[in-house]
Amino acid sequence: MYAIAFEDNNAVWRSQDNPVPASHEIVIRNYAAGINRADLIQRAGFYPAPPGASEIPGLECAGVVSAIGNSVTQFAVGDRVCALLAGGGYAEQVLVDARHALAIPEQLDFIHAAALPEVFATAYLNIYIEAKAAKGESVLVHAGASGVGTAAIQICKALGNPVYVTVGSEQKRQQCMALGALDAHDRKQGSFASSAMVWTDNKGFDVILDPVGASYLADNISCLNLDGRLVLIGLMGGGQADINLASLLLKRQRVIGSTLRSRSADFKADLISLLAKNIWSLIISGEIKPIVEKAFAIKDIDQAHQLLESNQTFGKLILTIDQ
Repeated sequence: MYAIAFEDNNAVWRSQDNPVPASHEIVIRNYAAGINRADLIQRAGFYPAPPGASEIPGLECAGVVSAIGNSVTQFAVGDRVCALLAGGGYAEQVLVDARHALAIPEQLDFIHAAALPEVFATAYLNIYIEAKAAKGESVLVHAGASGVGTAAIQICKALGNPVYVTVGSEQKRQQCMALGALDAHDRKQGSFASSAMVWTDNKGFDVILDPVGASYLADNISCLNLDGRLVLIGLMGGGQADINLASLLLKRQRVIGSTLRSRSADFKADLISLLAKNIWSLIISGEIKPIVEKAFAIKDIDQAHQLLESNQTFGKLILTIDQ
């Protein structure tokens, strides 16, 4: 098979060994792979694959099962599936634990199915497992127009959590509100803190989901209510910041660091089961949908990565793989 390898920040399409499934694994004949910011960081040499994971980039894919291990019973050769990966998605064939795959809803093509696993798993994990958001609790999502952001907006709306977002333009503000956000703050208009307090009648948010990090930390803390939870999932705004410990103590606030890629296979299997139970029916019904900005052929990976880096996208970018 052929797959992408990162060599000195260059993406090279080269021959790799064909994968052979262990008893619990499946091989997916891959047609589409989601692009995530983690891929850009890995390409730059700062985010290696976890021990034991494929060095091939790509954290989600969609295709057809082409081989199964002898203990796999939930899938058969020929089934259409999408999968959450620790690596390996930028390839013609993908090896994955069968427990990390989900059947693709009939109405979705491979491009839209590849936009589901990573961002919907990330949004659900951090809002409902890490932050333990209860129905009715308010949620603020930064980078609302991102893949995770557009997933989080829809999940929160469907599960009964008032959701607000920050974005980078007025167009994205309108798009996020059309998707289900109750309001949105354009970060180019200054700090989100004043908007956040207006939205919550000066109470603050129950949960904040943040991929930005240091540059938002002080305002995040100030916008959390009593027993509020801040879940940090990225460091786009830096990794060093002062923190108001008095606020954490007096308001019993919590700051939670979270990553998905390095979680154990069993943890990911449980998470995928929760998605299947609580979210997949909403995708099948169309109440929740994957948001795709654009799809690129894998040979155009440089253009795709440059577009993601530009912050001019709404939802996901996808790579397509010809067979």
